Amino acid sequence: MPDALVQAWSMPGLLWLVLTIGIAGLVRGFTGFGTALIFVPVAGIFLPPAVVIGLIALTGIASTAALLPRAWGQANRPEVGLLALMALLTVPLGLWLLDRLPIESIRWIVAAIASVTLVALVAGWRFSGYVSKLRLGGIGAVAGVIGGLTGLTGPVVILFYLAGRATAQSVRANTILFLAALDVVIVVNLLLRQAVTLNTAFLAAILAVPYFFTTLIGQSMFDPRHERLYRWAAYGVIGAAVLTGLPIWT
Repeated sequence: MPDALVQAWSMPGLLWLVLTIGIAGLVRGFTGFGTALIFVPVAGIFLPPAVVIGLIALTGIASTAALLPRAWGQANRPEVGLLALMALLTVPLGLWLLDRLPIESIRWIVAAIASVTLVALVAGWRFSGYVSKLRLGGIGAVAGVIGGLTGLTGPVVILFYLAGRATAQSVRANTILFLAALDVVIVVNLLLRQAVTLNTAFLAAILAVPYFFTTLIGQSMFDPRHERLYRWAAYGVIGAAVLTGLPIWT
């Protein structure tokens, strides 16, 4: 066990991972989303996709303690419950694809999904139609596949909420609740597949410390009156992470 901890502390790129997860915590604290969009492209430079997915899910669970109490009372729990249920059913499919696709292909998929999400949000895409339970379930199902394959647990649901007419407070609460549920689902699936090693667990514990505290700082910064500022700050950080994590650099 000590050897695994030493390896976690001495891994190449640890400083960059700590810095990235700290920035991601700030963004998640004041927007309710963004951790995976920021962390996954950068972490993919140093680690294989399966380890990145384990890290993002484990650290996500750690941050839940900071965000969930406030979000629980503000979220639309029945709606989020349906999204999470459908994601639960499809995460195994994403993990199955993860085992079969080349690492380089997965990194390009991460870059493509994050880029499309960012462009759609920056362009101000809006959905004003009626969302039936069937469509809502479909959104959750797609989120589960993408989360299991890439670790990007939020883009589909984030795009759905931010592109709609919901208030910043509602978007923030719903995404926090959904991402917390999906993180648990992914970790359980990884444990059943024996895909979480001691090295990954120790590295997640190291990263969870800065992530937890910067998430609290970000949450204390949240003010519904500055919704536009929060969104554009998040967009800028996500864009920088996507560019940094493009496979062309390594």
